[in-house]
Amino acid sequence: MSLPDWARAFGGALFVAAIRTRPEDFRVTEELGWELTGDGEHDYLWVEKTGANTEWVARQLAKHAGVPARDVGFAGLKDRHAVTRQWFSVPRWHSPDWSTFEAEGVRVLDVQRHNKKLRRGAHRANRFNIVLRADGAVDPDALQARIDEVRELGVPNYFGEQRFGRDGANLRLADDWAAGARLPRHKRGLAISTVRSFCFNESLHERVEAGSWNQLMAGDKANLAGTGSVFDVTEVDDELEHRCVEMDIHPAGELPGEGSDLDNKAWRDALSRARVDIGWRSLRLPVPDLEVEIGVGAVTLSFSLGRGAFATSVLREIVATRDAPGD
Repeated sequence: MSLPDWARAFGGALFVAAIRTRPEDFRVTEELGWELTGDGEHDYLWVEKTGANTEWVARQLAKHAGVPARDVGFAGLKDRHAVTRQWFSVPRWHSPDWSTFEAEGVRVLDVQRHNKKLRRGAHRANRFNIVLRADGAVDPDALQARIDEVRELGVPNYFGEQRFGRDGANLRLADDWAAGARLPRHKRGLAISTVRSFCFNESLHERVEAGSWNQLMAGDKANLAGTGSVFDVTEVDDELEHRCVEMDIHPAGELPGEGSDLDNKAWRDALSRARVDIGWRSLRLPVPDLEVEIGVGAVTLSFSLGRGAFATSVLREIVATRDAPGD
């Protein structure tokens, strides 16, 4: 099942490139954004993983520490086909010796202490460093102009392709769930998330086509930058318009739930049966620190994104990517 080609804000891609030619071409570094206490019943492990799944790493850490896997905490799932650095929390019940820990593709770089388990979504941001292997010549002036535009205006805050699974597999799961299939808890949650993400992208697509994805309109909800807080916009006055231009607030789109008006009746009814609360997500994704380096046959992009944002939403406004051969 192919995904729609949702509208881009700045026109077509400037070049075509292979992504993830090797794990080192896609680096992600987690930024917690808060301090550890230095004591407490949890070891916090600063882990570098290469070609490894986050949940698999958590299970290996649990096995080494002699604790249930569910008691190992991490802030978010990180890409497998990449070199990533992130924190894991592990209870100190058995005083594990982390200097003897071994797992393929995994290194423990640092061990600290904290008084609480690391929860999902507890980090502030992720830092990306992505090498794109260009198929042909890249126009440096056009690329720098696009980088400047993205840095100034941000990009549409689409959910990335990975949210919908390989070849849209998660959309098929969502249809099965809406049709009444009994699913394990984690798959049910994935189906609901897929429905909401797809509907959000569809509505954002309409705003991008209308040129209003980065502008407040009467009747919108506004999202306070860096938070989950939203408020109603009954009228767009000079102050609100200024705050939007300064990226202090962003227009927000609906993450549908019970009572949402959806064209897909099966999805609409299923969300209501599941009593899913309506949520909100910024339509705009700021990328103020986006930088580019052009080398021989390669372009390197570096930038930070807040939690819940997708690097692919930035890439699609600049480059048409393809997986490296063998991926």
